[in-house]
Amino acid sequence: MPDSTSTSGTRHDEAVRALASVPRVPGAPKPDPILVVDGVKRSFGGLTAVDVQHVEIQRGAITALVGPNGAGKTTFFNLLTGFDTPDTGQWLFDGKDLAGMPAYKVARLGMIRTFQLTKALSKMTVIDNMRLGAKNQIGERMIPAILGLWKSQEVAVTEKADELLARFKLFEKRADFAGSLSGGQRKLLEMARALMTDPTMVMLDEPMAGVNPALTQSLLEHIKDLREQGMTVLFVEHDMDVVRDISDWVIVMAQGSVIAEGPPDEVMRDEAVITAYLGGHHDKALTASGVSYTEEASQ
Repeated sequence: MPDSTSTSGTRHDEAVRALASVPRVPGAPKPDPILVVDGVKRSFGGLTAVDVQHVEIQRGAITALVGPNGAGKTTFFNLLTGFDTPDTGQWLFDGKDLAGMPAYKVARLGMIRTFQLTKALSKMTVIDNMRLGAKNQIGERMIPAILGLWKSQEVAVTEKADELLARFKLFEKRADFAGSLSGGQRKLLEMARALMTDPTMVMLDEPMAGVNPALTQSLLEHIKDLREQGMTVLFVEHDMDVVRDISDWVIVMAQGSVIAEGPPDEVMRDEAVITAYLGGHHDKALTASGVSYTEEASQ
């Protein structure tokens, strides 16, 4: 049996090979897309926040969604996951039309997202937050609840929750209130809770925001591990070190639209991306240390 290192290399290599022949153009078709978006547009008054003509997300890969502040990344996440409604557009997840579908049904289909500001239920314990994330709980139906048929399922749910808490190094916090956790620990809890649903695709909105350096590497490894378990990952991030470290493919948004796609190193050298981030200072070279440049742009 291969060790975890060789398995990790295999999964990553598979993703890289799958994307190797994909054209480096906005809206490029993928060999095996799990998510296909067409003509999704969202306006607020006279401001067009999202106007994505076509984009595809490769199954089994880690895709980063990057762009300057106000590019429409989080709004795009909200539209795809049912937390907001577009003016127009269609998107298919695993062949299923999600347009108009509420967020809880999207989650049941296997597309789970986290938030910039964590949504842990602060006055519930860590273990109860985890139990709440499990799907198809028979105790939510009247007759099984009255007959006590939920008890055996709750044992299985708790065992699964404890396994995930141990993996995310939160087991010792299981009886603590979620509100007592640090910002980084809440990010870990939110990611662990998302896995209680056995998702097919995980969407992470700025998973590193507000996380101290001690937990950053742990979060990075957990995101990589999602790919090794066969999940698809789409994440929003500003730190280009993180993007280059863990992503197989990068999609760049600016002013609500997709302006570039490609492997991380190629995207960092794309003139359209450099211009989107720095405007008139596009003669500077993009580095992998945040959205920054080898020489500071003039103030």
